[in-house]
Amino acid sequence: MSLTVRRYVTRLLVAAVLLLAQGVLADDKAAIVADAQQALVDLRGHASGAGQLLDKAAGVLVYPKVVKVGFGGGAEYGEGCLLVDGKPVAFYTTSGADYGLPLGARSKSEVVLFMTPQALQAFRDAPSWKVGADGEVALVRVAAGGAVSAGEPVLGFVFSDKGLESELTLTGATFARIAR
Repeated sequence: MSLTVRRYVTRLLVAAVLLLAQGVLADDKAAIVADAQQALVDLRGHASGAGQLLDKAAGVLVYPKVVKVGFGGGAEYGEGCLLVDGKPVAFYTTSGADYGLPLGARSKSEVVLFMTPQALQAFRDAPSWKVGADGEVALVRVAAGGAVSAGEPVLGFVFSDKGLESELTLTGATFARIAR
């Protein structure tokens, strides 16, 4: 199968899955915000140094539940919110190819930190933002004892109820603003 045909089929599959998923997974604003706040509490529990980064961030994009949708390879979908000064300012979806979940986990959470006002503004100015194409997200690795260190303008954490997932990636995920 040619690369062009494969891309077309992939986009068609993702679009179809997302259309089906929106009705099934759609939450109201209050539920998304409450789940996002809980995800941040969970993140702080998984990595003690995450709290310092969260406190310094100009904006925090939180997807509390990213689930696999579809069969076989499928795709992933989740809804979340952008927090600025701890308050929700916009709502977003994340979608992309299935990047896997840890054994036994049903969903994962993704948290993206915009560490500079410039990185946050560039994200907010775009109606959608694809990781790896429109910008890079450096996944934060946790050292022994929960210490984190990162100096990039956009940082990311991926975790489940099992803890931080250092083997997963956000590359290829698309974040798109939605009306709520």
